[in-house]
Amino acid sequence: MNEDIVAVSLFSGAGGLDIASVMAGVPVISSTDFDSDCIETLKANENYFGDTEIFEGDLHEIESNVFKAIVEKRKPKKFIVIGGAPCQPFSKAGYWVTNQVRRGINDPRATLVNEYLRVVTDIQPDGFVFENVESLLHPTNRVIVDTFIDIIEEAGYKYKIVRANALEYGVPQKRKRLFIIGTKGEFKRDEPIKTHDDPQKCSKNGLKPYVTAGEAIAGYEGDEFFEEYEVAKGGTYYDDLCEVPPGMNYKALTAWAGYPNPKFVADKRFWNFLLKLSPDQPSWTVCAQPGPWVGPFHWDNRRLRAPEVAAIQTFPKGYKFCGNRRSVQKQIGNAVPCLMGKAMIEYLKESLE
Repeated sequence: MNEDIVAVSLFSGAGGLDIASVMAGVPVISSTDFDSDCIETLKANENYFGDTEIFEGDLHEIESNVFKAIVEKRKPKKFIVIGGAPCQPFSKAGYWVTNQVRRGINDPRATLVNEYLRVVTDIQPDGFVFENVESLLHPTNRVIVDTFIDIIEEAGYKYKIVRANALEYGVPQKRKRLFIIGTKGEFKRDEPIKTHDDPQKCSKNGLKPYVTAGEAIAGYEGDEFFEEYEVAKGGTYYDDLCEVPPGMNYKALTAWAGYPNPKFVADKRFWNFLLKLSPDQPSWTVCAQPGPWVGPFHWDNRRLRAPEVAAIQTFPKGYKFCGNRRSVQKQIGNAVPCLMGKAMIEYLKESLE
């Protein structure tokens, strides 16, 4: 077949980065995850992954040669590795402080970040995109990033660390993420191309205004999209939710906001308690496992429907998700927003051309 450039996906989840890769013109030849619902989701979207080898498994137990064999079978001119290791606590960070780096990244006690690095260093792709939470750069976790860099530099990669906000790439959601992008080529620019900005700045820089929640989820308000899950009416805080203006949270009902007979005390609750979307603003970060009164809620005083959450994450319209409602929420909430991932993969692809 000899394709120009293809991707091997690790920790694929519901396919956020995989779809991003397809959008960037880089077909995904291999996807894997340990969650069976995620695997069924990927298989259900044949129009994107019809030629992808999709298999379930824990990366700790999958040998690098499995991925190498898939690449050799397809014979691409170049290939990349994409993936975001699950955002688990990095309590094992101290373990990374070792001079025996190769042994360190293969030790089964280490985090899944190690497994990502193990595959990259073993199969030597032309480049990679690694995604994780921004707090990986926090001083308590910084040793992970520093060791990651040591390992990839030793393996011959140039790299960029990108602190990105999904808003700037056309995603209708405030969501900050960290990307480490590595290449055996040369970066053509300092950072991925941003497409959107604050509406007040757009006339000067020529970028598009941030996409709003109202724009993103238009078309899903009809009865045909109704879900039992969305009903908040009759619940403990439903009356309070109805009083919160669009774009605000529970703090609208406190003395801090000048609310008469305050119902809550400001800063005593999680910020996303009774958090409500405004149709005129981008969404806040959508959660993978929200509590019963954790937002963002729809401005119509209900929970968001699955296709609305998927639209906020910029999954393509009609993308199928498998599993029960809780599982679907988790899959969508854990995903890399597709348009954000697309910008990162295009940036890497450009360095390889």
